[in-house]
Amino acid sequence: MQRIRGRDLRVLYDAPTIAKRNVELAEEIATAGYVDLLVVSILKGSFIFAADLIRALHTVGLAPEVEFLSLSSYRSGTESSGEVTVLRDIETDVAGRDVLLIDDILESGRTLAFARSLMLSRKAHRVGIAVLLEKPGKLSQPLKADHVGFSCPDYFVVGYGMDVAHAFRELPFVGVVEDE
Repeated sequence: MQRIRGRDLRVLYDAPTIAKRNVELAEEIATAGYVDLLVVSILKGSFIFAADLIRALHTVGLAPEVEFLSLSSYRSGTESSGEVTVLRDIETDVAGRDVLLIDDILESGRTLAFARSLMLSRKAHRVGIAVLLEKPGKLSQPLKADHVGFSCPDYFVVGYGMDVAHAFRELPFVGVVEDE
């Protein structure tokens, strides 16, 4: 247990475990047959995972181009309406290209289903999905990630890019706030 910003956090996946898994994911992606690869990081939560995974992709011999897509779900209170909007779009034409979407977590699947559909509507040849964490049983969309770092218990997780009220993104591990 670590005390950070006055909160008790339990480490779920430590930095060495995440780093090892990123290399394994990169090797898996390298053998998946992507051609003319464009990596699209879904902001904000994936930025640290995407950076580490992209460097690992380089290490295993891939040289993808990189873009960033910022999406948002409209919310009323604490409930998501399920509507996803583009806050910041990519600049690259994806027609005929293989695209790999990178996100921090696959939970409901709304955001990733939207991003995948968007890339396919723009005539991407192939759209793969890589996530650091997947929460089995939480999907509200028929969606499957192609490359999964870890199967995550149903906890609200923070760190390694993921936040609670914009806090804890900087942590080098994925943790669970235990003092709630």
